[in-house]
Amino acid sequence: MSETKSAPQAPITIKKYANRRLYNTATSSYVTLDHLAQMVKEGTDFVVYDAKSGEDITRSVLTQIIVEEESKGGQNLLPIGFLRQLIGFYGDSLGGLVPRYLEHSMQSFATNEHQMRQVMEKALDGLFPFGQLEEVGKQNMAFFESAMKMFTPNFFQLGEDGLPKMPLAPSMEELQNQLAALQQQISALSKK
Repeated sequence: MSETKSAPQAPITIKKYANRRLYNTATSSYVTLDHLAQMVKEGTDFVVYDAKSGEDITRSVLTQIIVEEESKGGQNLLPIGFLRQLIGFYGDSLGGLVPRYLEHSMQSFATNEHQMRQVMEKALDGLFPFGQLEEVGKQNMAFFESAMKMFTPNFFQLGEDGLPKMPLAPSMEELQNQLAALQQQISALSKK
């Protein structure tokens, strides 16, 4: 039984117009840098051409994506020291080696990261009953919601006139019953 390898797909062509809009020729739709970032994360290969000159501007568009991702503030992957060193290599005689070195380093990192994820998944497989944890989380949320309702009865109900109803003060007996129900729920949860 022989395996047939599929031929690599040609990269998707993205055209960048003078108004800075990006056009995906495969989907016949305009896209944003966020769309292109998602395509990269999904492993979809694309090239970006200037619509007027036909020049390949993929590198500058990918750099724009990195700048936008770094400015979002959630996660900064490029430390300042690294950026300073990288800038220092521009115009240096060894600068030509940097792209190949960085590309090889990132490929090695990606391979190791993938292998590490697989090892962790296998090592943790079955250790944590995630289904049970999810169920406990749902029960905790239901418990929290019922507790909030006990302490704010009728708070969000509207009267016939469309105005919020004033909450009625519960009687001492109602409070004792609610407290007893709350204690039963806590006991039931602690037994699980």
